[in-house]
Amino acid sequence: MDSLTQIVLGASVGELVLGKKIGNKAILWGAIAGTIPDLDVLLRYFTDEISTTEMHRGFSHSIIFAVLIAPILGWFAKKIHFKINEVSFKDWTKLFFWTTVTHPLLDAHTTWGTQFFWPLNYRLAYQNIFVVDPLYTLPFLFFLILTFCYKKENSLRSKFNKIGLSISTTYLVITILFKWVSFNEFEKGLKSQNISYLEMDTKPSPLNSILWSSLIETKNGYRTAYYSLFDNKEITYSKEFSKNHYLLEPYMNQKVIKQLIDISAGWYRIEEDNGKLLFWDLRFGQMGMDVNNASFLWYYELNIDETGNVTAIKKQPEIKNFRLVFKELFNRIKGN
Repeated sequence: MDSLTQIVLGASVGELVLGKKIGNKAILWGAIAGTIPDLDVLLRYFTDEISTTEMHRGFSHSIIFAVLIAPILGWFAKKIHFKINEVSFKDWTKLFFWTTVTHPLLDAHTTWGTQFFWPLNYRLAYQNIFVVDPLYTLPFLFFLILTFCYKKENSLRSKFNKIGLSISTTYLVITILFKWVSFNEFEKGLKSQNISYLEMDTKPSPLNSILWSSLIETKNGYRTAYYSLFDNKEITYSKEFSKNHYLLEPYMNQKVIKQLIDISAGWYRIEEDNGKLLFWDLRFGQMGMDVNNASFLWYYELNIDETGNVTAIKKQPEIKNFRLVFKELFNRIKGN
């Protein structure tokens, strides 16, 4: 999720754990701890872009990381607040464990997911909420602000914090229900239109949980489609985008190709363009509602030298009219 959401979640969890003892200090430390797993973005200064992308939401988003970092931060906070005798090292460690571990647990609901069980190469990605969802964050933030405004002795403080946590968690559960409904609708549409497929991936479109997109793997390619919970018409599936995976066969043993396939979780297609190969990562959908013509979100330009060595550069197609893209998005959400 976005940084603001993780700050709000960490602050709320910090309040839940130690708010009655240390008041707003729990919110402050929770907010800080809630952002720490995302410091893995600093890897870009130590390695190449492809490796950084592959490692994103890896070790720092694992339960092992939470177990290791919690006592370190707990010791640090205890040293700073040595005058607060009623809060032990164990209490501080408990705060930092829960504020750190809830970060990847929330991120696991997004499309990218997390390697929560690192070092196992398995990524949890439930894909039931977009990385930025105002309906999740804003009510949560509102009740956190109310919580912050009351002293620790006031019972309303705990009440408002629990309301914020309850609303956000309930919404998260509702998005899982919406995902199940959309999956069934996509499946029903494929069956009625006699489209055979191997696997299907569904995820919410940007900023909402009403409009869902689908990526459908067929024998030779992929199809895409949208479904709004307000739709009353048959789902329109795109043309088949050819996989062209055979174009990578001479280079499959190279590290960069293995990394890109891992990053895309196997959802990719290859294009030839002016003598170069383009590796399209398909998991994050298209930039527009025209399923037959809208470009996918990003690709990697593969450069092959005379010896057959492959290097990759991440690129993103230009969006010329953001206003039009969002207008189409919100019209489609309404079922138009």
